[in-house]
Amino acid sequence: MDASGSEAVVLRTWPIHEADLIVSLFTRDGGKLKGVAKAAAKSRRRFGGALEPMTHVRAHYVVRPRQELVRLDSLEILHSPLSEPTDYARAAAIAFYTEVLDEMLPDGPMQDAQDATFRLLLQVLAHTQVGRVWMPVTYFAVWMVRLMGWMPETRRCGACQRLFAPGEPAFSQPQTDGLFCAEHKKLGAFPLSSSSRALAEQFFHAPAERFAAEPWPRSRASDLRRFATAALERHGEQRLQSVRALAHMGA
Repeated sequence: MDASGSEAVVLRTWPIHEADLIVSLFTRDGGKLKGVAKAAAKSRRRFGGALEPMTHVRAHYVVRPRQELVRLDSLEILHSPLSEPTDYARAAAIAFYTEVLDEMLPDGPMQDAQDATFRLLLQVLAHTQVGRVWMPVTYFAVWMVRLMGWMPETRRCGACQRLFAPGEPAFSQPQTDGLFCAEHKKLGAFPLSSSSRALAEQFFHAPAERFAAEPWPRSRASDLRRFATAALERHGEQRLQSVRALAHMGA
């Protein structure tokens, strides 16, 4: 058996047996993994308060040969989302991060994007505050599309390859990759403004902190969020329940 320790973020837990839990973790060193936390429902010393989704922890676990589940020995809290005020909007944003990572990431190490994804998550968690959720949600969704390799060319039509003119909207089709001009869009396409496409490019060249002080009403870049979440659902081949929760939020 191989004992390991890694910085991690808790994604989800499931009960098994009487007091044991299966814990899904996104680790900085080993990617996404699942482990058995023995007597976690009873042991406050080893796991108390550390099993809430999006809790940033130091995880200590043992990898067992020929077994998919690691043995999770303890979690040391580095930062808990419960340490800050929470309302429905913040809870919905945290649920969105959790669902995307748990559903979209492959199990085990990610060759290229693992550390970048972990750093992205810590960035957006730091800026997800009561009354200020739309910037980090948008930033996270757009970056996840890129890190998963699903971001299309944003400067030209995917059909005719014509460069979009300054100020010209592009059109996204929920069931198709790429962006399209008005001539080549299909039924059900929705516009993605030139300002939102420019904002996505800015995201890729600056940390979330750069945008945190700017006004972010729900209406800002709503088309960009729709584009990014549609891409996540299309490639993940499922509807994300947290996206529905975000859609029902007020301004």
